[in-house]
This record gives sequence, C-alpha cells and structure tokens, in this order.
Amino acid sequence: MLTSLHSHTDEEEEGAHHRHPNLQILPHGLTAPSTHSCRLLISCAELIHRADYSAARRILSLLSNISSPHGDSTDRLVHQFARSLSLRIDRLTHLISPSLFSDNEDTLQSSYLSLNKVTPFLRFAHLTANQAILEAIDGHRSIHILDFDTSHGVQWPPFLQAIAERSDPSSLPSIRITGTGTGLDVLRRTGERLQAFANSLGLRFQFHPLYLPTADPDASASLNSSFQLHPGETLAVNCMLFLHKLLKDGSSDDPACKLVAFLHAVKAMNPVVVTVAEREANHNSPIFLRRFMEALDHYTAVFESLEATLPPKSPERLEVEQVWLGREIEDIVGREGEGRKERHERFEWWEGLMRGRGFSSLPLSPFALSQAKLLLRLHYPSEGYQLPMSKNSLFLGWQHKPLFSVSSWH
Repeated sequence: MLTSLHSHTDEEEEGAHHRHPNLQILPHGLTAPSTHSCRLLISCAELIHRADYSAARRILSLLSNISSPHGDSTDRLVHQFARSLSLRIDRLTHLISPSLFSDNEDTLQSSYLSLNKVTPFLRFAHLTANQAILEAIDGHRSIHILDFDTSHGVQWPPFLQAIAERSDPSSLPSIRITGTGTGLDVLRRTGERLQAFANSLGLRFQFHPLYLPTADPDASASLNSSFQLHPGETLAVNCMLFLHKLLKDGSSDDPACKLVAFLHAVKAMNPVVVTVAEREANHNSPIFLRRFMEALDHYTAVFESLEATLPPKSPERLEVEQVWLGREIEDIVGREGEGRKERHERFEWWEGLMRGRGFSSLPLSPFALSQAKLLLRLHYPSEGYQLPMSKNSLFLGWQHKPLFSVSSWH
C-alpha cells in the first residue's frame, strides 16, 4: 500500500526519513533535500507566510546568487521556487508583476512536446488509460471518445494503431473523438493530424473540436450544450490531468461544485469507462505554507528524476523545467485565490469523490502494468522509477514517492 495514500502520521514520518536518509523532515510530514539553499527557501516561505516581506526579499536576493537553472537538481529546483516566491511577494505588495512565463503558443507547444519526449509522465498516463479504454470497448462497433483535455492529441496515435492491429480489416470499427481544449486552432490542427494518421491505417475516423473557455472551464455546461452522442455509439470519457482544473479556491463556499456538476453530467451519459489521470500531490490547500511544502516535496522528486535520466546539459530538460514545470510551480506558489489553476489532489481524494458520485472503480489489467514497465525499461532506464498498484489504480513514482496516478471507472 502506498504510504502517501494515507494521512500523515508520526510512524509515516519516521518511515520517510529511513527511506531518504539525505532528507530532512518538514512540517506536515513532508521532505526536502537537506541543503543550505533549500533551508533558506523554506525560511523565506515561512517569512512570507508571516508577511515579513523585507526579510523574505533579503533571502531571495541571496538565493538568486547561489541557485541556477543550469546546476544540479537542487540548484534548479531552488531557482524555480525562488522566482515564484519573488513573484508572490510582488503581488502581495501590489507591485506590477506579470507572469514569469510567456503565453506564446509555440513556446508552450514546444515545452509540452519536450515533456512528452523526455519524461515518462504523460506517456505513462496515456498508455495506461488507452489500455483501459481498449478493454472497455472491446467488441463494440461504433466508438466515441470524449477527451478532456486533448491539447496536441499525442495520446491517440498509439490508440488508433492498436485499434487497427486488433480489428478485422474487413470490419473495422468507426471511431469518433470529441476533443476539448481552450484553443480552437490547436484543436483543429490536432484533428487534421489525427485524421491523416487514421486514414493511413484505413480507419473510419472523425474528430470534433469542443471549445472550453480559458477563464472559466465550465465543462458540464459545454457537455449539455455542445456534445452529441449518436444512437448506437459506445462512449468512453478520458480525463488526463483535467479534473483538478474544475476545482475552485478552497476558501469558497463550494470549491468542488463545478467538478460535481461535471461528474453528474458524465454519469448521465452512461460511458463504459471513465479514465482519470492526476498528479499524486495535494496542492489545493488554501494555506500557503502547507501548499508550498507539498509542492517542494513533489517537485523535488520530479527534478531528481530528470537529473537521473537526462544528460547534464539537455536542452529539452531545461525547457521542461523552465517553461512547463516552472509555470506549474508559479501557479501553485506564486498565485492565490481564484488565480490558481493547478489544484492537484491525491488519489484517495479522487477515489472518495468518484465513489460519492456513483462511480465504481474498474481494475486495471496486468497487461497495463506490463506495458508501463516496458515503457520505462525501453525509454527511461533508471532503477528510480516505480510502478506500485493500489485500489485498482496504477501509480508512477520516483524513489518511493508516487507522482502520478491513473485509474478507470464505470
């Protein structure tokens, strides 16, 4: 059983220390590298929590001199967190402080594709979810996949390939994907690429873009107004790193109201499977210091995994850390209230929510685990990655620290 799936107890904190002898125990049972720069970073966050911004700025000035985006994993981690803390102070003291990161679509696309290439995170989630969908739709002739959030559609070429390989060429199923996103141009280009790939396989395929507003992604309203399920179609719903975006600030009256409405709408459509992938972290606390500690714990493991699996001067790693992961850290640490979007919760929270909305978990097959093991062995050869299973969910972890979970529901 995964230790992080339970509440933090004294016994668990002691166990964490034995698992990571080079780590120090922090408040809330979390861990961080026992280095001078990380201790300074934590002190800075505590000062910000107490609204002692002058003292916090002095520490950040020191951190800017001793951390670097080009050093080891701790240097790079501290650099990203220090930048986000500086931005947080600017916002709290009403200074003009735009985001550290560009919203340029080409930059974001490049960093997303690098994330998919040099880390196992997205590919693990996509591969595991695809296997669950393939097993759920087996034998059905007309398949419709409702995909949240499609982005560049990198999940679907392997899925279409698998459909083509396992189907009778004289009786191929029809496949429709309704892909959601906040950029219609990106979705249309994604649809064109998938259509061309499906044509090359001889598949009957259609792609339909479904726009979700960036500022207020009310997915249930979009489903009720725009989504069409044809008679005889078998529906699968795919939620890859999406559900947490529907959560609101924890200090609001009902932070999960949009999420509950979305799940109610999905349940009413009676899909054969709902696949869910989420980060295994709790970044949704309204209390800044706890959220900071959780984020430092999670991204320490992420940065260490990149350190172990990529060469020191990898340009792709630099892009992933500075653009994609940097944006997430800024959101979690540097923003507050409704400005935060990365509201990750751990699997036990998602499990309770799904069961409370009437969903039952579907066990992932042994083949899904075998595929994930093969993915790591072929493309990310490191003994640090682990694939524990618990409560019908498959986790991808680094050095006993679960980082992502994939589960399927009906």
